[in-house]
Amino acid sequence: MMDSRILVQNQNLKNLNFFLTDMIRLLISEILQKAHNAKTKQEKIKILRDNETAALKKLLIWNFDPNIKSCIPEGEVPYTKNDAPMGTEHTRLEQQDRLFHNFVEGGNNDISNTKKELMFIQILEGVHESEAEVLCLVKDKELGKKYRITQNVVAEAFPTIVWGINRSTN
Repeated sequence: MMDSRILVQNQNLKNLNFFLTDMIRLLISEILQKAHNAKTKQEKIKILRDNETAALKKLLIWNFDPNIKSCIPEGEVPYTKNDAPMGTEHTRLEQQDRLFHNFVEGGNNDISNTKKELMFIQILEGVHESEAEVLCLVKDKELGKKYRITQNVVAEAFPTIVWGINRSTN
């Protein structure tokens, strides 16, 4: 029979491992910056693949797929930047990917545009300012203005992405 102290220690180690893994994972803005800094196309592809998450892929699709239109107005978004040091912010863009569909046409027609804009601002205010900038760039399909990453690089990194399809949920 296993001692209950060992069970508690094992659970504590699992919790610590999960915490450390979360701390080690790069922010999406850091992944994009690393890919931007890469010297070759192959290096960019490797960086994107090595850091693949659902959120990263959703943002890249939103940015590069011409069939996906933002329903958040183009241009600067009025929000208060989260000035918490990197790694201590309340949330990560990666954890908000389940909400992204609300911000594109056809993604969720059951909530008003005002509510969508409010949700968008709440995300921006909850993440590190570098990730907020990424989300704003993606909204306006301008990721390429800051990061040297192209649709071609994304398509090679993630060949299972099908471009130009209707992804509407409604």
